Amino acid sequence: MKRLSNASLAAIIIAVVIIIDQAVKIWVKTHFFYGEAVDVTSWFKIQFIENNGMAFGMELGSKLLLTWFRIIAVAAFCYYLYKIRNRADLPRGYVACIALITAGALGNVIDCIAYGVIFDDPAPTQVAQFLPPEGGYATLFNGKVVDMLHFPLCSWTWPEWMPIVGGDHFEFFQPIFNIADACLSCSVIALILFYSKHLLTTDDDKDKASDKVAEKTSSEASGVDE
Repeated sequence: MKRLSNASLAAIIIAVVIIIDQAVKIWVKTHFFYGEAVDVTSWFKIQFIENNGMAFGMELGSKLLLTWFRIIAVAAFCYYLYKIRNRADLPRGYVACIALITAGALGNVIDCIAYGVIFDDPAPTQVAQFLPPEGGYATLFNGKVVDMLHFPLCSWTWPEWMPIVGGDHFEFFQPIFNIADACLSCSVIALILFYSKHLLTTDDDKDKASDKVAEKTSSEASGVDE
């Protein structure tokens, strides 16, 4: 079977992640009112919230500035994928991680760019309407990111005698996120743990690696001819 090129592998991963991420977000947005939660198991909930910030609901700077930062980041990763499209020396896992980071960022960029225009924002207990006749809840580039995955794995109340946190309720894991967030965060961790050396390679290292791959391919081809 012919080996998928880096470009084909990245394109497939990005397309699959975007389709699944957007399908889930649109379904949640049009079937759940804001804040509604459904228990799937004792440790997993689907809970609809929205945020203006980065992954896991964090806030950072102005909304418009954050949207443009995401767009620039997606463009940079797409350019990098284009640059490594013919790098046969790179592990498939490395290419997959870069593609997942790109897809995760792009998934949330779509929300920021379009969701304010294509959805309204009714008060609970009404659900949002797709392409409402009266228009959306915000202008282009000012939409909110839809989150829905909540994993409250365990919780407890700190003893009263403990300083600072005494008497407070603690839940692990508190953040509510989406599929794009998960792809981005998990791939960054995998990249650091398993493929960080490929991020630090110089142009000379790349040339040497490409030469070795070319020599190996040539040797294999010669062996087949014989």
